[in-house]
Amino acid sequence: MSDNAKSTTATARPPARGGGPGHGPAAGMPTEKAMNFGPSLKRLFAQLAPEKGLVYLVVVLGAGSVALSVIGPKVLGNATTTIYEGFVTGEGIDFAALHRILWAVVAIYVVSAILGLAQGWILNGVTQRTVYRLRQRVEEKVHSLPLSYFDRHTRGELLSRVTNDIDNVSQTLQQTLSQLFTSVLTVIGVLVMMIWISPLLALIAVVSIPLTIVIVAQVAKRSQVKFVDQWKYTGELNGTIEETYSGHALVKVFGRQAKTQEEFDTKNEELYKASFGAQFISGIIMPAAMFVGNLVYVAVAVVGGIMVAGGSLPIGDVQAFIQYSRQFQQPLSQLGSMFNLLQSGVASAERVFEFVDADDQSEDREPAETPEKFRGRLQFEDVRFAYDQDKPLITGLSLTAEPGKTVAIVGPTGAGKTTLVNLIMRFYELDGGRITLDGTDIAHMTRDDLRSRTGMVLQDAWLFGGTIRENIAYGRPDATEEEILDAARAAYVDRFVHSLPDGYETVIDDDATNVSVGERQLITIARAFVARPSVLILDEATSSVDTRTELLVQHAMEDLRKDRTSFVIAHRLSTIRDADLILVMEHGDIVEQGSHEELIAAKGAYSRLYEAQFAAPIDDVDDPAPATGELPTMTANARMAGTPVMPVDGTTEGDDAPPVEDRPRT
Repeated sequence: MSDNAKSTTATARPPARGGGPGHGPAAGMPTEKAMNFGPSLKRLFAQLAPEKGLVYLVVVLGAGSVALSVIGPKVLGNATTTIYEGFVTGEGIDFAALHRILWAVVAIYVVSAILGLAQGWILNGVTQRTVYRLRQRVEEKVHSLPLSYFDRHTRGELLSRVTNDIDNVSQTLQQTLSQLFTSVLTVIGVLVMMIWISPLLALIAVVSIPLTIVIVAQVAKRSQVKFVDQWKYTGELNGTIEETYSGHALVKVFGRQAKTQEEFDTKNEELYKASFGAQFISGIIMPAAMFVGNLVYVAVAVVGGIMVAGGSLPIGDVQAFIQYSRQFQQPLSQLGSMFNLLQSGVASAERVFEFVDADDQSEDREPAETPEKFRGRLQFEDVRFAYDQDKPLITGLSLTAEPGKTVAIVGPTGAGKTTLVNLIMRFYELDGGRITLDGTDIAHMTRDDLRSRTGMVLQDAWLFGGTIRENIAYGRPDATEEEILDAARAAYVDRFVHSLPDGYETVIDDDATNVSVGERQLITIARAFVARPSVLILDEATSSVDTRTELLVQHAMEDLRKDRTSFVIAHRLSTIRDADLILVMEHGDIVEQGSHEELIAAKGAYSRLYEAQFAAPIDDVDDPAPATGELPTMTANARMAGTPVMPVDGTTEGDDAPPVEDRPRT
């Protein structure tokens, strides 16, 4: 869980205007800088540090396994020499000696295999524990990042980094570490044996090393960038797919299937080209290395045959050397092929490291402060804040919210309403001024302490993949069964939950599609009831429910708001008429404040908003829109006649809605 877990819902988004993050062409785009292979590879292997003892053991076991496998051809060559000399001298084959040699070879290879298996088993544990710790680190990082980081990156791109890229790192470590140790040790061991048998033939074999290195270096230089692009485009494609699937209904409603398909095809084509280029170019390494190896094999066979004919080298040693030349080339080819996989893994590791290196949110103050008694008195003192420092959003805002009072915040989209409550939750830090809770600067409190005493219900209802009971209890995991049921009844969840197949044990599926939008909203409100916070924030909390349910929920919230400070953000002014204090915000500033009656009498911004929603008459609803571009609103008479009304937030009140003045007051 994040440090937001005690808050009743997920974090809110910044407003669409006012310089908030998430806007502009660069939003959500991954880095395009070239991969720094050497340092990133070193850092990747540094993740093995906690397993250092076992890594040394793996090296020892690998060295033993390779040493025995390298000795094997030499011992087996003695068997060939024994057979050959028995025929040549006419004395016959010394089968006793031959048996001893063959049994020795069997023992050597059996022990080598056992050591190799032990090495692989230990190395597998080392690799998986290393990736386990890396996943833990990424998970911790997710919860330590500021909200602004997630505003700048698409969800699909982030998911790609913490899933696809980590899986690729795991595969790379698993497949390369074992081969890396074995291949390097094999090259060294085989080279020693070849020099021991024949320095001349060894010199011929060694020629292949610089040739292979040149090939690998040239190919790697060209494929490196392709691997970076491959995983970058993978993240972008995942982002496109995730957004398309999440908003599938909207895509169909607005007829954007063709455009969405076009965007998918474009990114899919980019990924195809990058992946094809990376795999094709890096795939040249293995056949090129094998070609060099075959040339060396031919040279060794020819020169070795001449040396045997001249009597300067036993035939068994030539046989052993030919085996060694193949053994020598095989690990070189493996190293080249492994470099292919290593480039891909390091590219993914670099993307993961970039994520874990992102700046954390500021540390909680030590020692932290906490109010002696929580009453819910919130005070803004000359608060200043901007998403973009060049575009100030809130400047010099001051206000006081007394305990047990309800403060409503209204204003046009982008005025800073949601930003204001985000600052209360410390989702963003202030640029100036301070906010105090019961006299204590919230910047001096721990975020957990602050958020555990603050409940939040957002317009976008968030539920996770658990049961309805678990989703309600999310606001306070130690809540009793009776408290959960009381909250469900208070939020009218109990009215619909029994119609579901498993009642409170109904599991919310992906995207919570097995409950309606309004039902999801009621569950989040029940979650707030369970939490019983000192400060309650309702950000368009009833915007997704129908008119009748809204009235019921408003009555239920009267109890929820008792003895705690409540902030209510609303576009429907009918929902906040009885608020103790109404703040009208424009461009981050409070332009008016007072009760409903006071603001109506003032004939200012609030009065204009209210008139626009409920009381602006027109002579003829069929007349075209005025020259100013403003849409005509329905008369009060039309409303009373049952005509649907479109408030400024785009919601429609149903035919059964009573006249505004006749509605129950909350």
